Amino acid sequence: MEFSFIKRFVLFCILGVMVFIFYHGWPRITQYPTLNQYPTLNPLRSEKNLTILFWYRPFKYPFSLKGDVCWDLYQIPHCKLVDQRSFYPTADVVVFHNRELIEGSQKLPTDLPRPQGQRWAWMSLESPDNNGDLRRFANLFNMTISYRRDADITVPYGELLPVETEEHLVEDRRVNKSSLVCWVVSNYRSHYKRSQVYKELSATVPIKVYGRWSNTPLSSEGLLPTISRCYFYLAFENSVSKDYITEKLWYNAYLAGAVPVVLGPSINHYKAVAPEHSFIHVDEFASIKDLGKYLQQLAGDKKRYNEYFNWKKHWKVKMSKGWRETACKICTRYDTLPQHKVYYDLESWDKTTL
Repeated sequence: MEFSFIKRFVLFCILGVMVFIFYHGWPRITQYPTLNQYPTLNPLRSEKNLTILFWYRPFKYPFSLKGDVCWDLYQIPHCKLVDQRSFYPTADVVVFHNRELIEGSQKLPTDLPRPQGQRWAWMSLESPDNNGDLRRFANLFNMTISYRRDADITVPYGELLPVETEEHLVEDRRVNKSSLVCWVVSNYRSHYKRSQVYKELSATVPIKVYGRWSNTPLSSEGLLPTISRCYFYLAFENSVSKDYITEKLWYNAYLAGAVPVVLGPSINHYKAVAPEHSFIHVDEFASIKDLGKYLQQLAGDKKRYNEYFNWKKHWKVKMSKGWRETACKICTRYDTLPQHKVYYDLESWDKTTL
């Protein structure tokens, strides 16, 4: 008797659950996101092309998008680059370069219906001082492309790659060097910190200056050979901004074979990306006069000077290869980025202090 009651009760409960599911469907489990939690990689992504649309070409720079660019150049599969605006309704990501937006030569397509799931990417390799007023872009962008290490897509001006076999270093890097310090500068502004440091340093040591400012411009072919004849190169940035370390370090100094004297973000920013004991930071010295004395002493010490090139045994410099590589890189990061991220205050993000 008791057993029959239990059976009837169980059947009643099952029927009740079935009726509930019939009218309401299966219950959903709500998961609340935690900080730094990213969506898992989509296993179907490898079967689907992502379409990356350049709304316009940065600086009107010419580059070909014919063929499978990302695969042919960088071995990145299933990534389609286009610049025809007819692809807008089906594009997964639309890239907007900041310079043209702030100058007014290009506009955002805010008058068009925005396809569901489409992400807009704000791109700038300029320092915040040159990015203009970004408050007008609040609540519009889902992705940042910048030299910043905390950007969604980080595009450094240069980076380190391990060498395949240990390099045999030149015994004495001082051979064929004829100038103690050199600097290439075209955009000279007296109020820049780098201009003030240069003026003070030049009172202590001789500095050979090239570029439009000194009426001694260098051709692209003559740049590295000229710097290679200098013991030290002033890799001075025009802005002191978070992670802002440009080709002045990576190309002008490292590839030319001069020890860079750097002025930009703090020394910890340089240590995070540059080889150990490969540069001299202005902030390491109590005064610019002390820096000048150190450079003079170092140039005369074969052993200590050559130690600044020991990193070349293990590392080589890779320079950014342009806008196509940048766009293709979006595809390698697309699935690891939050799907519904919005930059509510792009201005504040860009102006983040050191």
